[in-house]
Amino acid sequence: MELLPFPVVADTLGVPVTRVHQYVRDGQLVATRDDAGVRGVPAQLLQDGAIVKSLPGVVTLLRDARFSDDEIAEWLHRVDDTLPGSPIEALRANRGSEVKRRAQVAGY
Repeated sequence: MELLPFPVVADTLGVPVTRVHQYVRDGQLVATRDDAGVRGVPAQLLQDGAIVKSLPGVVTLLRDARFSDDEIAEWLHRVDDTLPGSPIEALRANRGSEVKRRAQVAGY
C-alpha cells in the first residue's frame, strides 16, 4: 500500500497539514507507518482531491470495534471475495453500504 506523507495529503485536499492531523484524530482518515517508521495516509483513501466517500463512517465502525489505525488500513486493503476486491476498492466505486455492513460485523 502506498503511503502519502501528511504534507502531500494536505496539498491534495487543499488544507493545512494541521487539518490532516485533525482528520486522522477525528476518524475522517487513518494513518499508518511504513517500514522506516514514517507515518502516512494510504493513497487510496483519497480520490479526486477529496476523502473517499463513506470512509469516515467505516473508520468509525472499525474504531468502535477496537481496531487500531494500522488494523483499519490493513482491513481496507485486504481482498474480500464477497465484494469482490478490497473494501477500499468498493468504497472508491461508491459501494459504501456493502462495506459498512462488513465493517459492522468485522469486530465480532
